[in-house]
Amino acid sequence: MAQSETEKPARVLDPIERASEVIFGLLMAMTFIGALSAATAGREEVRTMMFTAIGCNLAWGLADAVMYLVRIATNRTRNRTMLTKVRAEPDAAKGRALVEEALPRSIVEAAGSEGVDAIHRRLIAPAAPDVRPVLAGTDFRGAVGVFLLVVLATFPVVIPFMLFDQASIAIRVSNGVAVAMLFLAGEVLGRYAGARPWRGGLWMAVTGILLMAAIMALGG
Repeated sequence: MAQSETEKPARVLDPIERASEVIFGLLMAMTFIGALSAATAGREEVRTMMFTAIGCNLAWGLADAVMYLVRIATNRTRNRTMLTKVRAEPDAAKGRALVEEALPRSIVEAAGSEGVDAIHRRLIAPAAPDVRPVLAGTDFRGAVGVFLLVVLATFPVVIPFMLFDQASIAIRVSNGVAVAMLFLAGEVLGRYAGARPWRGGLWMAVTGILLMAAIMALGG
């Protein structure tokens, strides 16, 4: 009971995943908006752009959600395979080498030989937990979260076209909203990384603008 009261539930998506999905959906929508001409765009062109942007993000949100599950299943299967190899290896030195291979280099260097040995002993212990490559409910909730983030990122930059009759005004407002969203996403990443949030926001806003220009220049 004490454990359930003090422990917080694990996040389905970490801040990097959340910010990345919002940025991805935002850039997808802005490529369609950037193709509009402020001088010649009429209501029919604006309406077509809106439905196209939303439909595209629906499709990519679904694809991204499925790939999120594929990535989780692949990583767990790899971990299960590596754990089986470590437990089946009779030579302790080779077993530790497998552990080092599976861990990030920075972790291996920080842990040192004693730390790697401790991990190896823990993995081959009879009471060590097993790794199951099956998908759980939290994984599917994460996939739904990915889908929603990609899709919902479309609406803030599309709403100005519902509020303003002049396409030129709507485009400027939409671009301003997009830059603000990029800044906020960068702030989230900066805060998560332990850096100054405003620097992360500024970096992401500039990077997002340049990336959007590159995508449009390449015909995206």
